[in-house]
Amino acid sequence: MTTRLARRPLVTAIGGAVSLTLAGMALQAQAATEISLGHTLSSTSHYAVGAQAFKETLEELSDGAFTVTEHTSGSLGGEREMIEGLQIGTVDIVITSTGPLGNFVPETYVLDLPFLFEDYDQARCVLDGELGDELLTKMSDHDLVGLAWSENGFRHMTNSRREIASPADADGLRVRTMENEVHQEAFRQMGARPTPMAFPELFTALQQGTVDGQENPITVIVATNFWEVQDYLSLTGHVYSPAAVLGSPILLDGLSDEEREWFHEAARASAEATRQEVSRLEEEGVALLEENGMTVKTDIDIGPFQDAVEPAYEIFTAEHGSEMLERIQEKAASC
Repeated sequence: MTTRLARRPLVTAIGGAVSLTLAGMALQAQAATEISLGHTLSSTSHYAVGAQAFKETLEELSDGAFTVTEHTSGSLGGEREMIEGLQIGTVDIVITSTGPLGNFVPETYVLDLPFLFEDYDQARCVLDGELGDELLTKMSDHDLVGLAWSENGFRHMTNSRREIASPADADGLRVRTMENEVHQEAFRQMGARPTPMAFPELFTALQQGTVDGQENPITVIVATNFWEVQDYLSLTGHVYSPAAVLGSPILLDGLSDEEREWFHEAARASAEATRQEVSRLEEEGVALLEENGMTVKTDIDIGPFQDAVEPAYEIFTAEHGSEMLERIQEKAASC
């Protein structure tokens, strides 16, 4: 009896210590907020490189208070659906092309005009400056938070029918375009039949012949193995395609200023990592596509393409005005 009673304080102390440890672990686990980050490309894509940089930066800055779960290959839906998810709070962070973004933030349509930028340096110069910041800020008027401008690259045409060296070669081709009226009008002017559809549906549509071709940067063509369903690539470079790192205001508005800055810094790290991967793939991707059997047309006179899509500018300015376009052109010329 005496021995049993003497052991009781020790047992109680051990039990209390275990309880405190378990309680501490539970509180620590409870304190970590899981952030969902979605995009439509594969886990080996340039978007995935950017997503990993976002994850590493945010988790380091927050000392584990935020953990990021990446959702790839459109597992959260197409880009339009994910942007809608940001607005209602079912998705926290999205890396998206500007394709569907103009449907939510019309001010960004200007970035999708064909032949707006001459090269990467010019495009990055504009988007990293005052005008890029202004467009990001405008997103708050549409229940979105613009965190950073990332990148896809210059878009090129692929198809399963024939080599494209001039706008006439695109005549009659059913070409999947982004869900973006500016893009669609540019292809109509070339005589193609633009067919907008969500990106996750595209590979199957090409495989089944629902569409003849598509247009995307080298980064996307490589990441999606389009050589399996497309025979011809023409390096038209007809549109520079930025990407945007967007956040949900439902999440971000509830954070402190310091926490919000962590998200902005993580987005900037994501954009930088993505751009580096885009630059790498631009150098190596064409050779990879040729190795996998694609016929690549490199010596293209873009003059006829520029002339063919000129009416798209007139249609754009008639609806959205020319102020932002002129400001971008002026800034680009000085970059």
